[in-house]
Amino acid sequence: MINESFLRLLKSYKFLHMKLNLIRPLAFFDLETTGVNVGVDRIVEIAILKAMPDGTEVIKTLRINPEMPIPLQSSLIHGIYDEHILSEPTFKVVAQEIADFIGDADLAGYNSNRFDIPVLLEEFLKVGVDFDMADRKFVDVQNIFHQMEQRTLRAAYKFYCNKDIINAHSAEADITATYHVLLAQIERYQDADFEDKQGNFSKPVQNSVDALHVFTNMNKPVDFAGRMVFNEQEEECFNFGKHKGKTVEHVFDLEPSYYAWMKQGDFPLYTKKKLTEIWERWNKKKEQLKFQKQQNEKQKVEKPQIEPKPEDIPENPSQPINTQPRPHFAPKKDKPAAAVTNDMLEQLKMKFGK
Repeated sequence: MINESFLRLLKSYKFLHMKLNLIRPLAFFDLETTGVNVGVDRIVEIAILKAMPDGTEVIKTLRINPEMPIPLQSSLIHGIYDEHILSEPTFKVVAQEIADFIGDADLAGYNSNRFDIPVLLEEFLKVGVDFDMADRKFVDVQNIFHQMEQRTLRAAYKFYCNKDIINAHSAEADITATYHVLLAQIERYQDADFEDKQGNFSKPVQNSVDALHVFTNMNKPVDFAGRMVFNEQEEECFNFGKHKGKTVEHVFDLEPSYYAWMKQGDFPLYTKKKLTEIWERWNKKKEQLKFQKQQNEKQKVEKPQIEPKPEDIPENPSQPINTQPRPHFAPKKDKPAAAVTNDMLEQLKMKFGK
């Protein structure tokens, strides 16, 4: 249920007249969790504001039993304690409901690329729900804000909307503030120049999810947790540890055991999923190269080269070498000896005088 203060907050916005230019729905979502470790901590609340192409918005908020104690330091931030979620459903119970509500929408949030999306994907993978990310766009409002103004969500809301967040750190209030901060950012920056690290100027903040996706995903993460990123050649590279900056396939060539180490390590499930996809692709390439090599060797055996004999080599190097097989002739057979006659003996006597 949306509380009264939240309704008052909605009515107070100055930017409701502006609508996002959407081709398909854009789902803003925010998570409250047991902590900030993507691979370990769990969701205790999720709020989703789904902005539709026709300008309407739909909100869904769910409290979730994380099946683990909520640390006090986390409860002090979002105000959700263990007794608040004892009777709430687990994520496994509501996972399909959440996936169906989001549907094919693109995703948006505040620091969502680095935290909310990886945590949500972890939860889906843990309960076996296949939440396809292949064709979605991702708009991280924090990235726009940090690159243009360098502030926090509370400061962003104050700066862009000239309002204080009511019920800050509740999922509904935070995600609604995020939504309207984005509207204000588009209105403020759609004609503003931005200079990147290479000194190139552009106008990246446009009323287009495609343009915002590009601008808020400048690091090109492969797995959202940032363990792997795309380089300028669109190759997956490690972004941590001793192999930082090397392509993943090159590391597999040098140290195949690195794959097993990561699979067994404390890495997010989605990171391991993307790593396995690269590993399978790399193995397929190896098998293809091995098969091609075997085929080449087989062709060499089936079609041996005819070596020229010394007598076939011409004295004049300009003449072609005879590589045709030499003809073989059957050996001559000796005729049988004729029978000795008296005439033959007489001729011998006359010749030798005997």
